[in-house]
Amino acid sequence: MLDRLYKILYSLKVERFEHQTILTFKRMWFDWASKGGELSLDHSIDKINSYLVAVFSEVLDIEERALRVSTFSDLSIKEMHTVEAIGMYQAHTTSEVAKKLNITAGTLTVAINALVKKGYVERIRMEKDRRVVKLGLTKKGRLLYRLHDKFHREMVKNTIRDMEDQEVKVLLKGLNNLHGFLFGLVQNIKEQG
Repeated sequence: MLDRLYKILYSLKVERFEHQTILTFKRMWFDWASKGGELSLDHSIDKINSYLVAVFSEVLDIEERALRVSTFSDLSIKEMHTVEAIGMYQAHTTSEVAKKLNITAGTLTVAINALVKKGYVERIRMEKDRRVVKLGLTKKGRLLYRLHDKFHREMVKNTIRDMEDQEVKVLLKGLNNLHGFLFGLVQNIKEQG
């Protein structure tokens, strides 16, 4: 089952990988294949870690490059992810969005001010209680959201393209474990900070 996971992670590479990253993947793949696909647990951990670090780095790099050459070149990655956290269909309060992003409401307010000026986000006062202000996306913000969502959906579809249902379940379980671990770390940092 691990060999399938390695193939999946390997398939996540994109043409924009730096030359060194491609060489590292090829070397790791050759090492694995030359051993008949058998790996020790330590080697498996190292290999999975290398893939996760490279994939995370490359996704961010691709998003940054795509922003720079698009009509959204006035945005940073953080601003794009703030638009994503606000969401497409339902207006949210600043506190709700800040919680999604694991940042303070004050930090988010600075980002929202910039996004409002750039025309991606709007503040919406609630009719029933004028003190309540929610955040929503403008037409420009919704377009950005849809394009960003499409990139992520295509990435996931490509990842699971040739997988059996059981393999998808194994991948989901592993990603759920990773998410739980990272969530726990964030909670511990918040408690200590």
